[in-house]
Amino acid sequence: MTPSFNIAVIGGDGTGPEVIHEAIKVLDAAQSRFGFNLNYSPLNYDGTRYIAEGKTLSDTELEALKQFDAILLGAIGHPDITPGILERGILLKLRFGLDQYINLRPVRLYENVATPIKNKTHHDIDYVVVRENTGGLYTGVGGSSMTGTTNEVAVQSMVYSYHQVERCIRFAFEQVLKRNSDAPWTGLTESEKSGGYIGKLTLCGKTNVLTHVFGLWERVLKELAAEFPQVKTDYCHVDAMCIYMIECPERFDVIVTENMFGDIITDLAAVTQGGMGVAASGNINPSGVSMFEPIGGTAPAFTGRNEINPMAAIGAAHMMLDHLGLRVAAAAIESAKIDVILKMKSMAAAQMGFSTSQIGDMVVEALFASVRTPN
Repeated sequence: MTPSFNIAVIGGDGTGPEVIHEAIKVLDAAQSRFGFNLNYSPLNYDGTRYIAEGKTLSDTELEALKQFDAILLGAIGHPDITPGILERGILLKLRFGLDQYINLRPVRLYENVATPIKNKTHHDIDYVVVRENTGGLYTGVGGSSMTGTTNEVAVQSMVYSYHQVERCIRFAFEQVLKRNSDAPWTGLTESEKSGGYIGKLTLCGKTNVLTHVFGLWERVLKELAAEFPQVKTDYCHVDAMCIYMIECPERFDVIVTENMFGDIITDLAAVTQGGMGVAASGNINPSGVSMFEPIGGTAPAFTGRNEINPMAAIGAAHMMLDHLGLRVAAAAIESAKIDVILKMKSMAAAQMGFSTSQIGDMVVEALFASVRTPN
């Protein structure tokens, strides 16, 4: 029986629809090549609708999204809308309402992609960040008093439960096993390999200041480590993490962290891997509906010019297929993407050497040229 999946497609604003068009072009080719069906439902939950109708995302629309197998998102944002309205009314509502408690960010520097880090190559930057996605400061717990006076006080609390921390760290341990199932992570020493380790999980926190929250994270890490003896564990303060991601990114395999710290370090990571044009992201509910997107934003200055880089959106498509269990097709898209990246002049918009649509066509051509067995 041919596998079939229902996909909600939110092209969004700015260049979002353009890059999603190329991602779907590649997904359609993968369907033809590997024998599965994706049934797309386009949805207009974006800034354009908000301007026209004053609507963000209703509870009814959110509930309807639970019937899909996955969501493919372009980008949401509009320069004429006050910051925070779309973020909370659509994006955070999706993450929280669908309990997408993991933000999964592969950080990989591809060959032929420039990094601002001196003397680092594609051999050095290849890790994953697992960011807790529904807790912490983003829950909005707090408030302000005496607003507008010199005595104003504003409070925003970083709140985590054991349940939230445990499921996030457990997912991160499982990512280490998944990444290194075929061969141990290359960053391990020979002694560590002979000791049975196959990979490493690094907790990024701030235990010396945020003692209550990261005391909990650290205790859960140690507790779960007993269930994953093949995984070496490590800890790094978030400020040191920002140093090491530049000085020695090769020391990381999988990083796990809380929501705000994850938001910050993954943007730094995106720059080291060649910029927003190549970075993709997954908002994951392992037992529910997950959402996949490029992280580059709407890029309104490039809207309609056929000059935006679609590689991050194609990468999001690759992540979606992998999540849906279509791993051979996902791997073929990744290989095709790498083949095309080797021919590009730059990852920056309007400097790629090819148009947006040409890059999509080239990935499709490379996908059909690959020789792989069906899913």
